[in-house]
Amino acid sequence: MATSAKEQIDIAAALVRLYVFLAQYLDRCFDEAARKSYPDSELQGHLTETRRQLMEILSVNPVVKKKLGEECDRILALGASCLKSGPADAKTREAIQAERAILKNKTIALSDLVAVFRALE
Repeated sequence: MATSAKEQIDIAAALVRLYVFLAQYLDRCFDEAARKSYPDSELQGHLTETRRQLMEILSVNPVVKKKLGEECDRILALGASCLKSGPADAKTREAIQAERAILKNKTIALSDLVAVFRALE
């Protein structure tokens, strides 16, 4: 199945959105203002819908689909654990900061790529 350049840009942009939402979810562990300013139900809705869209798109590549699913599950479980019991545990705090750094790098790389591709349209 051939995809157009616009469809490829849309896929990359959806990945950017997912990574931003996942980062915002982790940010809620340490930032009371983030929890108050962005209702959990709204964030969960965006996460769920973006993830659903990507899982559908990625069905053409089960390996990538599985990796993304595992990454989402890992991050969501880490954030849920932190929100439930608090970030007092140093190991949990380090894990969240490591995941947050990975998400930041992925988001920057993909958003730069999307910006370049959009400029070429």
